[in-house]
Amino acid sequence: MTEQRNTAEAEHSKSGRERQFKGLSLTERRQLRREKLIEAGIEAYGTHGFFSVTVKDICTEAKLTERYFYESFKKSEQLFQAIFIQLIDELQRNVTQAIMQASSDPEKMIEAGLSALLSTLQDNPRMARIIYIDAMLVQELHNQATIHETVQRFDRMIHAFVMLMMPHIDRSEREISLVATGLNGYVTQIAIRWVMSGYRQPMQEVLSSCSIVFLSLLQTFAKNGQAAKSK
Repeated sequence: MTEQRNTAEAEHSKSGRERQFKGLSLTERRQLRREKLIEAGIEAYGTHGFFSVTVKDICTEAKLTERYFYESFKKSEQLFQAIFIQLIDELQRNVTQAIMQASSDPEKMIEAGLSALLSTLQDNPRMARIIYIDAMLVQELHNQATIHETVQRFDRMIHAFVMLMMPHIDRSEREISLVATGLNGYVTQIAIRWVMSGYRQPMQEVLSSCSIVFLSLLQTFAKNGQAAKSK
């Protein structure tokens, strides 16, 4: 009986050791493999484009076999979606942090937020390609409403930005929401053109073009506010 118990304990101990590899659990190893696939996807998709990259290409870049790809993702589109969401999070975080760290002066806030957006894209051309070129062409992102949800996220961010710049603005939430959507579309189209051109125009010119509508909005609302007070 004792011998059987010792054998069982030895087997249990052995299986416990097998579940650990280089000090990592199975769950941790799976997560590391997933992160490698995401990094490989950013490199491959951002360099060659989504439609020119296969699962095999991703696995070669990640130095993993294809079975590990399907451990984390059912298909290429699912990996691309995960990458897109991760990059959008990073881009939005950079813009938000820049705005919050800027001076309370509205014009400085506009410059800080747009500069953060454009410099992030210029410093990360793979990110820029994935977000502003390939994502628009991957039908899965539209089917899953990922693009729509992302647009809404940036609409809300710009809405909050407008309220931060002009906390006493005399406009309805609905009107500000529409204005935020328009600002988002304006900046997005400029960013797409800039990225697709290979950043041909100097960033300062692009920044100036993006800033125009924000500054005009600021001046228009300020004038309307003064006019309302004088009545």
